[in-house]
Amino acid sequence: MIFRIFRKELLDTLRDRRTLMTMLVIPILVFPITLNVFMEVSNSFQESASAKTMKIGIVGDKSQSYTQQLEAIPAAIGPKKIIVFKDSAALRAAIETDEIQLGLLIPANEKQLGAQQQTITLNWLLDASELGRAERAELYAASLKANAEAERLQKLGLRPEQIRPLVVNTVNCASDKKMVGQLAGGFLPYIFIAFGFIGCMYPAIDLFTGEKERGTIETLLTVPISRWKILIGKMLVVVSSGMLAASCALMGLFISIEFLDLADNKELLEVIHSILTPYFILSMFALLLPLVIFFAGLMIPIAIYAKSFKEAQSIITPLNIVVVLPSMVGFFPGVALDINTVFIPVINVVLATKELIADTLSWGYFLSVFGIMCGLAFLAIAISYKQFGKETNILN
Repeated sequence: MIFRIFRKELLDTLRDRRTLMTMLVIPILVFPITLNVFMEVSNSFQESASAKTMKIGIVGDKSQSYTQQLEAIPAAIGPKKIIVFKDSAALRAAIETDEIQLGLLIPANEKQLGAQQQTITLNWLLDASELGRAERAELYAASLKANAEAERLQKLGLRPEQIRPLVVNTVNCASDKKMVGQLAGGFLPYIFIAFGFIGCMYPAIDLFTGEKERGTIETLLTVPISRWKILIGKMLVVVSSGMLAASCALMGLFISIEFLDLADNKELLEVIHSILTPYFILSMFALLLPLVIFFAGLMIPIAIYAKSFKEAQSIITPLNIVVVLPSMVGFFPGVALDINTVFIPVINVVLATKELIADTLSWGYFLSVFGIMCGLAFLAIAISYKQFGKETNILN
């Protein structure tokens, strides 16, 4: 009987275009469209910034040495044009009006400092809010610094090795999976939790508040079926919708990765493929399932209590922020799954998924998070059953 109710409500839900958009279309398309647009815009801005002629203003270059060095820098870094200014005030004014993009201030005693083999301080002026200018300034500064060091060493008759007695290298012992887990581990569970919640929202409102508005809930309750069976049948549709939305989000992510131009980073592509294994997917959905049931258990009492679709939507939509906001903790460095965070709902699933991606999740913590979320899911079901059993909520 529960299966019959589930099948009937599921078919009715699938006829709703708004629900289909929420469960299927949006989750599948959001990743390919977003990532593709992001990559195209990012590449476009980078190409535009690298191809733009950078006008460089110089003050104090009496010997023309720095002007010649800048002009000798290969054009591969980007086209440039050197303009000489009389003073720093005119240089700053030119930067503010975008007459020039970079400014180089050379101290007045530069020649004296060089003769005394002292350190010469060069100041670069730029508008750091503009894309590409700080990077271009760093490249030019590195070239000038390398030339100055080579000239100083030649005058002293020294080799670079003589003044560089020690070179320190750091070796990263973390696996590629662990690095990806730390960098992107917070993003993946955040997206799945958000879509899992949104996927539950519209079916929950439609199957309970919607039936009250349409006047069909009374007819359904006259059928000789236990009320808990009706609740479970409807709740299964809500949970299935949430899981389907999360699954479609995973599918959209996989499609995005496959079609993105990652030919220059084959190692990253191999790491991503090694993470998206059947074991990872099953383990992740094992954590996600009780969480989605918990979401359904939060929404259904609200949907039962609300008198109209609009009222239910106005209450559940802010709840989305309250529930999904804790999942952003996965973006914070230093927050890990431990004896304290394992008991915090939503956050424990985020941190467990993050460690699952990094392949560092122990079975003890996995079972603890799964057990705690199953307990919360059962509590949410009990609250939904209590609300569904009140005639004042059903027939108001």
